[in-house]
Amino acid sequence: MFRFVFAILTGIFGAVLLHIIIILSLPHFSDRDAYTRVSDEGDENHFYMLDNKDDDAGLSNTDPYIRTAVCAFDIEDTPVHLTAKGKVPFWSLAIYDAASNEVFSMSDRTSVGGTLDLLLASPVQLTGIRKALPPALAQSILVEVPRAQGYAVLRTMAPQASFDDAAREFLSEAGCDEFDNG
Repeated sequence: MFRFVFAILTGIFGAVLLHIIIILSLPHFSDRDAYTRVSDEGDENHFYMLDNKDDDAGLSNTDPYIRTAVCAFDIEDTPVHLTAKGKVPFWSLAIYDAASNEVFSMSDRTSVGGTLDLLLASPVQLTGIRKALPPALAQSILVEVPRAQGYAVLRTMAPQASFDDAAREFLSEAGCDEFDNG
């Protein structure tokens, strides 16, 4: 009887452990994670505006009062400069690494003059930039990103139809460009 109970308990424990391992490893083996979907939008270092319906990459904007744009980046060789300005009632930016861990966020309330001016760089790149800060980055927020690949999500508000054009213009003119220090 003891062997039978021991076998049942061992089987249950093994099944639970196996299920936990599978669930925790799914993001690692999945090719449909957030970073992959953002990368599938198109070229790196370009903001892509999301529609209300799923696009080919499976991304969409589900909030009727928010407009969203995404940009995949890779700072392995060159830092990335994020910029945006315009007359919108609110905007927010979130930076994620390739594993979808949020590494930085800000809004228009925490920016200089309500504009987005942010440089994403590796620790080594930032050390070099800080030694001889280019005039173009005098007002920029410098953000150290621990992993080379990631993505940015830029959102703005359009609480009424009259704000929609300004929100779309803000996002379409937003920059997610390689920083040229030359």
